[in-house]
Amino acid sequence: MIDEDGRVAEDAPMRWNGWGDPAKEKDLPRAVRALLPLLLGRIHRPEPAVALPDVALAASALSEDDLAAFRDVVGEEHVDVSDEARIRHAGGRSTPDLLRRRMPRQNAPDAIVRPSSHIDVVACLAIAVERDLAVIPFGGGTSVVGALDPERGRHRGVVSLDLRRLSGLIALDEFSGEAVLAAGTTGPDAEALLAARGLELGHYPQSFRYATVGGFAAARSSGQNSSGHGRFETMVTGIRVATPTGDLELGRSPGSAAGPDLVRVFLGSEGIFGIITEVRVRVHPVPQERVFESWTFRDFASGADGLRRVAQRGGGPTVIRLSDEAETAVSLAQVGRIGKLLAKGASVITVYEGTDIAERRARTAELLADAGGTSSGQGAAEDWLDGRFDGPYLRDSLLDAGVFCETLETATTWSNLQTLRHAVESSLREGFAAEGAKSYIMCHVSHVYPTGASLYFTVLAGLRTPPLESWQRVKSGVNDAIIAAGGTISHHHAVGRDHAAWLEQEIGETGVRILRAIKRELDPSGILNPGAVIAEQAD
Repeated sequence: MIDEDGRVAEDAPMRWNGWGDPAKEKDLPRAVRALLPLLLGRIHRPEPAVALPDVALAASALSEDDLAAFRDVVGEEHVDVSDEARIRHAGGRSTPDLLRRRMPRQNAPDAIVRPSSHIDVVACLAIAVERDLAVIPFGGGTSVVGALDPERGRHRGVVSLDLRRLSGLIALDEFSGEAVLAAGTTGPDAEALLAARGLELGHYPQSFRYATVGGFAAARSSGQNSSGHGRFETMVTGIRVATPTGDLELGRSPGSAAGPDLVRVFLGSEGIFGIITEVRVRVHPVPQERVFESWTFRDFASGADGLRRVAQRGGGPTVIRLSDEAETAVSLAQVGRIGKLLAKGASVITVYEGTDIAERRARTAELLADAGGTSSGQGAAEDWLDGRFDGPYLRDSLLDAGVFCETLETATTWSNLQTLRHAVESSLREGFAAEGAKSYIMCHVSHVYPTGASLYFTVLAGLRTPPLESWQRVKSGVNDAIIAAGGTISHHHAVGRDHAAWLEQEIGETGVRILRAIKRELDPSGILNPGAVIAEQAD
């Protein structure tokens, strides 16, 4: 709902210890409960999760004088030190985040501060520098890599800077096809505001319903329509950033040779260099037609070959995804459909939007058929679209039932795809076995490029030991395996704190020195998201 100022009214808050709308919480279907022991063996019920009023937090480290300084900038009602607000800003939505939310004692930021403008953000950063307070930028709260952990580092306190009041369509150039959106604008709000003018951004990650435009930029997000519209970073034409040492407005023209592209420095920086407050993006007309087609392949390898042919030929579907044999047989794509047995082998879904659909579909069909694919109609692709944002709800239900469920992703070249997939799956299987647990591993390709593709893994396990500690050991081994097998430590989930220790192995010691130098220049006090992306150095 758009208000008189052109902003979209804020929706109900996300479930405090799970994903999404609390009204959509569901118990596992009976068929699912029957299937899980066959996959994972005996499942041990977890300890009951703590209720929100029973969570114990340390007292806020901020003084009344600290709070008054922030209140002078954003208003008294927008500085919150209540336990509920602090708990709701105590991390993201990874499985480790949710496991920590189930514990009776939790870490949380010392205060929540909600600015409403770029000027407010600048003033809040100045206060934080003056008073030695760490600042964690907070948008939709959907990070799954530890980027929102309330880490104070060497500072005396930590503030969650909630940016969701920075919401709305700031400017629109329909002739050029560009829009400026405030960084706290959620995906649905952005699309609603643009749709009122017949336009769309068309960026749909699974976190779409809650994630923000600034978060898309800060994490170098990739959406489900990226095969047709590109990753979010390719949509960005300019940004406005507040840093502790000065402001930047970047992206003067659609193309430039005026030195290195500084816009790209902030895309993927996860708030360690500055706070993105506005994002300029390219937009396009809302597509008037959508066509679906599903395909089956004898195995993952032949399906991947079909996707490679489509990606290298160009002009293919807006969405193209390949599920391996395990994911095809036990679908986790939609809530309540985990027990639905599909055709044997691997499966591909394609969705076409925009213009020249008939031509693109015919070209894609020829390439997929040449790779061994058989068209299986529209049904599976339509089902995927209907439930594409609901998968995380199923994870919550699995955790409630004592089943560990987590995802991880990487990417590599086509020639290395099978090697990397085998390395990750072997590491997961062996890692969980060392923890005394059976596991069930699924993989899909969600994003394709002419030279390679992403790999997205979902793993289920019946952990008997404390699941958080077990997963940290397993995940460390998987990260090692990804680097050793030539994959990227993250394709679209970003680095956060969970992957920071592996970044140097991907970009090298010189690359890390460059990032540290930028941070020293823009954030000399080190207040911005301590420990995220690049691990803090010992004094």
